[in-house]
Amino acid sequence: MKYTIYLFLLVSCSIRAQNAIETSFLNKVDFKTDLLVAIDNFDTKYFINDNVFNKKSTDKTITYNNLQLGNITTANAFNTLKINLFYKDFNSVIILDNRLAEIFKIDFNALVKYKNISHVSTGHDNTIWVFNQDNQKLELFDYKTRTTRAQTVPIQSVILDLKSNYNFCYLLTENYLYIYNYFGSLAKKLENKGYTELIESDGNIILKKNNSLVYLKKNSDIPIPISIPNFLIDAFFVTNETLYIYANEVLHKFKIKID
Repeated sequence: MKYTIYLFLLVSCSIRAQNAIETSFLNKVDFKTDLLVAIDNFDTKYFINDNVFNKKSTDKTITYNNLQLGNITTANAFNTLKINLFYKDFNSVIILDNRLAEIFKIDFNALVKYKNISHVSTGHDNTIWVFNQDNQKLELFDYKTRTTRAQTVPIQSVILDLKSNYNFCYLLTENYLYIYNYFGSLAKKLENKGYTELIESDGNIILKKNNSLVYLKKNSDIPIPISIPNFLIDAFFVTNETLYIYANEVLHKFKIKID
């Protein structure tokens, strides 16, 4: 009898832990782009078309293009006053202001201590997080002083995704999800159970696995599935309590309530 009660309690707790986070459909719009980068609180969209970076608000669209640096590998608009564009072929990063005017160029080939960069994300102040392929370390790089403020121990796994906010950096590899603070110290390490992409929202994480999404609350190790229709997800974002999913050239908008 004792073991039956224990089993019942264990199953009940497991079911409660796996209850999906519900979403409710709001609307959808046709939106054709090569890469949707971000959507901010004002529904401004940041995206790349034909290797041109675009910022589209309700009343106008402004663009930035740099043919000399080739193709844009990634773009990050977490800080819309210091947007960063990464050009991997030229090992360079361009920092843009909110009008998409160029305010800083970082050529890692020209540094005294050369860095071979594969991934870039936003840091605090005048820093960016970069993954240095040569030493396999994640580094917090100050682009004004051209110095490394912090770095991690070598990462022995293939890098899948890199996201950050002002306080933490989230590095997804084939084996683990690493969370670092801005001193480069490891705050958390979780096994990667098939996730390929992530986004960060107020310190919480949403991870993509195939065509499903799970929510990982900060200070928790238990991923919770998010209830969404079956999409071929090209991109996803959370802004306040709105979940955006870009799929098949359509931008879907859902209401999501996350504690």
